[in-house]
Amino acid sequence: MNQANINQVLIVGGGTAGWLTAAKLAKQLNSQDPTAVQVTLIESPDIPTVGVGEGTWPTMRKTLAELGISESEFVRHCNASFKQGTQFVNWKQAPENGKDNDYLHLFSSVVEASDFNLSPYWSLSEQQKNFADSISAQGALCRDKLAPKDLTLAEYQGAQNYAYHLDAAKFAELLKSHACNQLGVKHLSANITAVKQDQSGDIASVETDSAGELFADFFVDCTGFKCLLLGETLGIGFNNIQDKLLTDHAVTIQVPYQDENEPIASCTISTAHQAGWTWDIGLQNRRGTGYVYSSAHQSHDEAEATLRRYLGANTDHLSSRLIKMNCGYREKFWHKNCVAIGLSAGFIEPLEASAIFLIEASGNMLAELFPRQKSAMAHVADKFNRSFLFRWQKSIDFIKLHYYLSKRQEAFWLDNKKPETVPETLLNAIAHWQHHPISQYDFDNVYEPFPLDSYQYVLHGMEFSQALDHNRARYNKTMQAQYYFQRAAKLTEQLQKQLPSNRDLLNKLKQYSFQKI
Repeated sequence: MNQANINQVLIVGGGTAGWLTAAKLAKQLNSQDPTAVQVTLIESPDIPTVGVGEGTWPTMRKTLAELGISESEFVRHCNASFKQGTQFVNWKQAPENGKDNDYLHLFSSVVEASDFNLSPYWSLSEQQKNFADSISAQGALCRDKLAPKDLTLAEYQGAQNYAYHLDAAKFAELLKSHACNQLGVKHLSANITAVKQDQSGDIASVETDSAGELFADFFVDCTGFKCLLLGETLGIGFNNIQDKLLTDHAVTIQVPYQDENEPIASCTISTAHQAGWTWDIGLQNRRGTGYVYSSAHQSHDEAEATLRRYLGANTDHLSSRLIKMNCGYREKFWHKNCVAIGLSAGFIEPLEASAIFLIEASGNMLAELFPRQKSAMAHVADKFNRSFLFRWQKSIDFIKLHYYLSKRQEAFWLDNKKPETVPETLLNAIAHWQHHPISQYDFDNVYEPFPLDSYQYVLHGMEFSQALDHNRARYNKTMQAQYYFQRAAKLTEQLQKQLPSNRDLLNKLKQYSFQKI
């Protein structure tokens, strides 16, 4: 057995994937100690950062805190704003008589579904409110564009659970500065000209145009869709999921605010259209918008026109960017002495902002199980591959759920409901949920990317029909359920009065800071 130590890690590629992984590894492995694993990141000076998305999950708060990054500094540097969920507009059906329909997928409920499942009680009761408003105060906060906290709460603490919207390029800059200056990461700027393998097939080194030949014991591929190391060099294939998720392009436009005091949405706004959907993300200085669509159902020109119609007048002068999305994932994520993280590992369309979360999750698992000895690598690689195959497949199921439940009648939406485009695992689950409330036992893996609560928000928000009368007697804790419904209503009223607007809190953070934990 090979007992040689892994002492040098080379991360190829920067951006969110490269720098977040570098920071996590260096922090966990204590790279500031010269006897510990040393982390080096090389990135090309000629390749611009590809924004992996501007939406995060609440997990980002823990990530930033563990890395030792100030929340106040992060918000200021990255033009970040507070995100409390996603509003889905016209996903249930096309607008009728010019009137939109919507629902919310939120981050906070008055009780976690795994502790007390309110879903069947809501379904069987005569609740006047929609599901989200019945179990959470956060929907009202989103509609009122309120923040999830105020300045009296310490960093990373909130009156409600929250994530962030951020400028991905500025986020990479912040991570780079922190990783190099505080965590001991070494940075090189050069272009890779060749990748060399040793006799066993492991990657031995990379040749560069200006930094010479770089040797390492372990390599992290963060080269984006190119997948230079794991794909091109080690030959790991790509599982295309175009037959399941039909969108393949996005057109984006950055929209400056007309007024510096314009309200900032505290949720991502996702609006369904003829052949896809638009995202609308409010940062401090602009809105990031884009239209994700299927080029088989709409031309690129029609897609851009759709986005500009959504944005309204006075956007003709704003430039657009067309992005081809290569949706799918690698057959393996870790092979020999190389692991792919970020776009090199795979990409699912950005509907539920899973891209940055999957980078976080990859970095967490790599850092926690990092094989200091080469003899341990095969075992860890197998665990990593099984874990992330599960996560990618479950993420695809959840994204597809949004399309499958829609009642829209355009060709794109009807094609998304054809059984051959739907994973069998999702079809089986939906058939079961028609007569049984979704339960924590539908989630048998600790690494489920989307929890029970997320599925409930989407199922009930999309008005998924459930027939539970045959089992009504089972749900006999009505007084406890009613307590939670009333608690949600009281909390809504309380927080609407107490919390500042997203814009007001962000303006205060330009001058003041949250108390450090």
